[in-house]
Amino acid sequence: MFYIFNSDNGLSIFRILPQNTTRNQSKMFRQMVKNMTIELPKCPETSPLLVGPLKIEFNDSVTLDDIRAQNPALQLGGRWRPTNCIAQQKVAIIIPFRDRESHLKHWLHFLHPILQRQQLDYRVYVINQAGDTTFNKARLMDAGFLEALKEYDYDCFVFHDVDIIPMDDRNTYKCFSQPRHLAVALDKFGFRDEEGKCPINLHNLAVALDKFGFSLPYHWIYGGITALSKEQFMKINGFPTMYWGWGGEDDDISHRLSFKGMSISRPDAIVGRCKMIRHGRDELNQVNPKRHNNLAKTNETMDIDGINSLRYDVISINRTQLHTKITVDIGTP
Repeated sequence: MFYIFNSDNGLSIFRILPQNTTRNQSKMFRQMVKNMTIELPKCPETSPLLVGPLKIEFNDSVTLDDIRAQNPALQLGGRWRPTNCIAQQKVAIIIPFRDRESHLKHWLHFLHPILQRQQLDYRVYVINQAGDTTFNKARLMDAGFLEALKEYDYDCFVFHDVDIIPMDDRNTYKCFSQPRHLAVALDKFGFRDEEGKCPINLHNLAVALDKFGFSLPYHWIYGGITALSKEQFMKINGFPTMYWGWGGEDDDISHRLSFKGMSISRPDAIVGRCKMIRHGRDELNQVNPKRHNNLAKTNETMDIDGINSLRYDVISINRTQLHTKITVDIGTP
């Protein structure tokens, strides 16, 4: 009986030998298997499976069972990799999370097919904040980075707000020579208020709209969907831990990158378009009154505030076909 396994470097063929197999027969078979191992090529830099612009509509009738059925090749923990080539990068998708199950369902529905068409070797990590203290997104992302590395030697880490969906699969979830900002433009219909104006409070995620279309409100903005290599992340000591509540941590991260001599790269505003799920502000994620004071001290604090100072406890790890959810206690303000 023969078995075929997808290893990191290719397809390997194995056979279960009977107990009375001689040593010479066993040696001959091992050599035969070695010769039969199929070395897979590297996946192309640009996947041939991409379709470009996507129509994103949030359908509440879609169920998790539907999403599982639509992604039969997903492995336990929300892991997938191509079977006909070796992915260019190993990518951990990290989602800071609490009480957003409906948003997560939409995210899983749209993102798994996109990531598979991009031919990534990826796993989805949902980092869930335990308890009812004020939300701290940056601590969750730091914890996600450390927990993901315990499982696999990832090349690239994509930090992803759960309420943002890319509108073009050419917006590749991979790392570059400089830190990557992938949420370059948010869909205008998700950001117009009742008077047709673009509100100022943009969740500090991506971009505002000017009268001509999409544009960045300021050039150093870095949030919503971002990608950092392991080396880039370590160079800035990860993300700041002192931002409790909404606002500030994304700008702090951008300042860290600048202080370490890095610049932010982006796709163009067509490929980088994203759609945001409308929602009100979470009760436990109110505006952080200390954010401006913290930002003024980034250069002084970044080497002592980050993954080298992070303290957290893992409460539980739950692996499903669609994702790995890690619930963590990150302390209190």
